[in-house]
Amino acid sequence: MRDNIDSMSDAFSRSRMLLGAEGMERLKRARVAVFGLGGVGGYIVEALTRSGVGELDLIDPDRICFSNLNRQILATRETIGRYKTDVARERIKIINPDAIVRVYNLFFLPETADNFDFTRYDYIADAIDTVTGKLELITKARDAGTPIISSMGAGNKLDASALEVADIYQTSICPLARVMRRELKKREIKNLKVVYSKEVPMTPIENDKDMKDIEEDIKTGENIEPPGMSRDQNRRSIPGSVAFVPAAAGLIMAGEIVRDLLAIGD
Repeated sequence: MRDNIDSMSDAFSRSRMLLGAEGMERLKRARVAVFGLGGVGGYIVEALTRSGVGELDLIDPDRICFSNLNRQILATRETIGRYKTDVARERIKIINPDAIVRVYNLFFLPETADNFDFTRYDYIADAIDTVTGKLELITKARDAGTPIISSMGAGNKLDASALEVADIYQTSICPLARVMRRELKKREIKNLKVVYSKEVPMTPIENDKDMKDIEEDIKTGENIEPPGMSRDQNRRSIPGSVAFVPAAAGLIMAGEIVRDLLAIGD
């Protein structure tokens, strides 16, 4: 095989045309932690890998399940039942064999936060879906002085063009952002870069008998879909989601991370 088809220096040649050799070297040396590898987080990892970020820490407790197939880049029929972190690591290595990848199959909460040294990261991507986890992650990033970008609600949305980058205190309409504004203010966190949508969330269609049966099984813990169950199914209600809104949010977040790491636009 011809030098592994191409050298890794050639693999990023198109990016180097815009970012320069120094910029690509800076990305190669960067260490980014991505918390949550679902519809948003999977695309963050994909874009950061293809941008040449050299070290990635991946944090997610879930295995891929059937209901992930419509929107998560890591989900295929061949990966169902496998840990998202393991699938992501393999995909990263196929794209960039030189990347350093660390995986953590755990649910990020205050109880598990001590597993991480937040001062070691150059940037943190928050793509987890619980308020408790988000607040702890953002607080830890603030205390460590590490930049972070946080995803607000991408579920029950259909308009990817409504996504915006803003400070959390400049957001509106998004229900999750409203809760986060209130809780962050209590913690005296004065700013936070987020990706959010001004689109009014839709109400999921729940008059289908199969959906009601699924939700009842989730409540009782019976008949969960094999061989992997997403943590999404433990929620009080399941949001609808499509292929393009979470993906767009993830790609926007990755773009902001790269731009901030390179101080583009400052």
